[in-house]
Amino acid sequence: MKFSKDGLRLSLVGAIVFFVLCITELFAKEDSVIIKNTESLAKMTKVMSIVENYYVDDLNLSDIIDKSISGLLSNLDAHSGYLDEKSYKDMQVQTSGEFGGLGITVGMKDGALTVIAPIDDTPAYKAGVKAGDVILMIDGNSTINTNLEEAVKKMRGEPKTDITLTLVRKGEPKPIEVKITRDIIKVDSVKAKMIEDENILYIRVSNFDQNVEKKVVEAVKKYPKVKGIVLDLRNNPGGLLDQAVNLTNVFVKDGVIVSQKGRNSNENVIFNAKASKKITDTPLAVLVNGGSASASEIVSGSLQDHKRAIIIGENTFGKGSVQMVMPLGKSEAIRLTIARYYLPSGRTIQAVGVKPDLVVYPGAVPRKEFDFNIKESDLKQHLQSELEKVEKSDKTDNKTEEDKKDMITKTQVMEDIQLKTAIDTIKIQNIQINH
Repeated sequence: MKFSKDGLRLSLVGAIVFFVLCITELFAKEDSVIIKNTESLAKMTKVMSIVENYYVDDLNLSDIIDKSISGLLSNLDAHSGYLDEKSYKDMQVQTSGEFGGLGITVGMKDGALTVIAPIDDTPAYKAGVKAGDVILMIDGNSTINTNLEEAVKKMRGEPKTDITLTLVRKGEPKPIEVKITRDIIKVDSVKAKMIEDENILYIRVSNFDQNVEKKVVEAVKKYPKVKGIVLDLRNNPGGLLDQAVNLTNVFVKDGVIVSQKGRNSNENVIFNAKASKKITDTPLAVLVNGGSASASEIVSGSLQDHKRAIIIGENTFGKGSVQMVMPLGKSEAIRLTIARYYLPSGRTIQAVGVKPDLVVYPGAVPRKEFDFNIKESDLKQHLQSELEKVEKSDKTDNKTEEDKKDMITKTQVMEDIQLKTAIDTIKIQNIQINH
C-alpha cells in the first residue's frame, strides 16, 4: 500500500500536533501542581501570620512553627512525632538501660493515650498500672487532644517527685487514680531462671535494649541440657530491631526473620537468619499478651511462622510500623513512619498483632477444693495422716529462700496459668520428640 505525499504530510502534521498536545498537557499538569502547592504554602503562611498577630497568648514565630510541625506529624499516625531538645535527649538514653520516669511505655490507640506495658519492677509496675489502661488525666489535666510527645513530657520529671494518673481500665465501673513517685528507671532487660522441679529454663525479656541477644545466649549456654525453654515476652513494648532479629536467630537456622517495606524501594529490607547464630533446637514456648508490641511481635510472629515455637497467651498489641529518627540540626529531630514490618509468611503485624496458637487468659491455675466429707470416727486418723504429710514435706524441702530466688517456684507457676500452659506444652513436645 502506497501513501501519497499529501497523505504523508498529513500524518506527520497529525503526529506533531499530538506530540505538542501531550507536552502541553504534561506541562499544564505540572503547572497545576505548582500552582496548587504555592496556594497551599500561601495558606499556611497566612494562618501562621493570623495566629502570631491575633492569638490570645503571645507566641513568637519559632513557637508557632514548632507547634505546626508537631501537629502535622501527630496527625499522620500514632507513632510519628516531633522531638524537641528534651524529648530528643530522652529518646537517646532510653536504649542505654537507665533513664528517668515512671517505667511505662505508652502509645496512641484508637485516639486514646494507652499504656502499652509497664516495665518490670518500676514505679508504675509496683503501683499497679496495667497494659491496656487508658490514661484519661495526668495530674488532673485531660489527655484528650494531647499528642504523644506532650503526654510523655508531662509524665517525665525529677526523681522522687509524685504524679497522679487517672486511668480507665476495662472491667472497672469508673476511672481509678494511681499516685506514682518518679524514679530513675534501671532496666534489667533479661532475667533467666530454672523452673522448680522441671528441667525447663524460663527467660524473661522485658524490653529490647542493646543487651538482649548477649544475655539470652549466655543463659541458653549456661543450661545446655534443659528439656525446653519458656520465652516470656508479656508486657514487652519492643525496642531495638536488630536485637529482635538476633534473638529470633538464636532459635532459627535460616530463612526470612522479618522484612520491611516502605514507599521508597530503598526502605525495603529483608532480614535473614544466619546459620552460625543459631545455638539451640530445644523445644520452645513463647508467652505474649496485649502489652507485647513491636519487636516482641516480630520475635513471636517469626517463630510462629517458622513453626519453631508454640505461642501462648493473648493477642498482641499490633504495632508493625518502622520509624526513622531524622535530626533537624543538633538538638531536635522528627520521628517519621517510613515502612511496615512483614513476617516471613507475608502477613503484617500493624493493627492486627500476632494471634497465639493457644489463647489463654491470665489468672491462677484452677484448683478443686478438697472434699472434707468424712465420718467423725475417722477424723482423728485423717488429721494425723495429713500432719505426717506436712512434716515429711518440711523435711524433704531443703531449698533455702536464697535458692528459690534463682528459680520459678511451684507456687509462682500455680499462680500463672499462662506459664503453666507453656510448661505443659513443652512436656507434650518432648513426648512427641521421644516417640
